[in-house]
Amino acid sequence: MTANLLGTTVDGVLGEVFDEGPDDLFVVNPSADTIESVVETATYYEGDLPEIRMLADERLLKDVMDDFLVASNTADLIEADTLSLRTVEDSTRSSLLVTEDATVALVAAGDDVGGLVTDDEEFVDAAYEAVEADWESADEYTLRTPGISRIRQTLDEDISPEVEEDFENVLASLETARGDGDGLDEVTISLLVAARNRVLLYDISKWGEDVGIASKATFSRTKTKLEDMGLIDTEKVPIDVGRPRLRLKLSDDRLQDAPPSELANVAQSILAS
Repeated sequence: MTANLLGTTVDGVLGEVFDEGPDDLFVVNPSADTIESVVETATYYEGDLPEIRMLADERLLKDVMDDFLVASNTADLIEADTLSLRTVEDSTRSSLLVTEDATVALVAAGDDVGGLVTDDEEFVDAAYEAVEADWESADEYTLRTPGISRIRQTLDEDISPEVEEDFENVLASLETARGDGDGLDEVTISLLVAARNRVLLYDISKWGEDVGIASKATFSRTKTKLEDMGLIDTEKVPIDVGRPRLRLKLSDDRLQDAPPSELANVAQSILAS
């Protein structure tokens, strides 16, 4: 790696670093955008990935991971032993990408982010040792979101392939999934696609709790909220023993007529009205 400047986007810089084939990579004090870029680039990179160790501000990391789209892909990388997360309190250090062979400083210039690189052996060795020491003393960050691969597999197996396909189509239509007005959260998405396929509330909430998305109580509260807002409805289904179970269904004609790729946009429009 001999160039002084690597790319003008974080994605481009990361691709250059990955292409060099390092065994490991420290990502130090990343911005929110850099965290997202690391996850996205690593998720879709077609070559061999290094072991990525990220040292980030805890509050910033938590805020980024509130987006289900980012968090579920992050969890996939963690479960594959590709990515580890630890937190640091001192956020004054520069944003860096550090390997055993090079140190890259991420520098913002307007809308661009450049990677200023040095492969000076003495400097690189010192930087690597310093970051490695920081890593050893840092606290591990526990991500509670399940990996998207496990979500897809269990949704297909435990509910139905049709629900899994609708779930994927809804996620693909979203830029974020936070449930704060910028995108539906994962529980709401699960309930909407379940209602579109007339799945029992018991089945989708049990699946959600088993896979680690949310508790049955959270599913039940969200179902009530969506009922009150006129998005979904339920009908009782008798069972051999015990209380009847509730079958979910969409109650708004606009949702019933919407293809899966438009379901989230229509739901958000109804919620905002």
